[in-house]
Amino acid sequence: MIVVTTPTIAGSTVSEVLGLVRGSSVRTRHVGRDIMAMLRNMAGGEIHEYTKMLGEAREQAVDRMIEEAQVLDADAIVSVRFQTSMVMSGAAEMLCYGTAVKLEHQR
Repeated sequence: MIVVTTPTIAGSTVSEVLGLVRGSSVRTRHVGRDIMAMLRNMAGGEIHEYTKMLGEAREQAVDRMIEEAQVLDADAIVSVRFQTSMVMSGAAEMLCYGTAVKLEHQR
């Protein structure tokens, strides 16, 4: 599955638009991670615990989006975007969405 942020793919033409596909993951904070994050916040620098948590949420959202596209028998997903929002105190959603398409390869 080709997944790109651009609306086109070099060497291919979109032959059919199959529609919007999306995947999301909602993650909550963890007490142990929060304590380490507070300590790092006081000292400054990257909060590795949250970086890892958000990275995992992004990967899960992308995987779920790809699964939706595979059900539609898509060749690719174009114009992929990410969005995050707070669902409730201590919980955030990572959303990934794009357009599932069929491709015709140019020669």
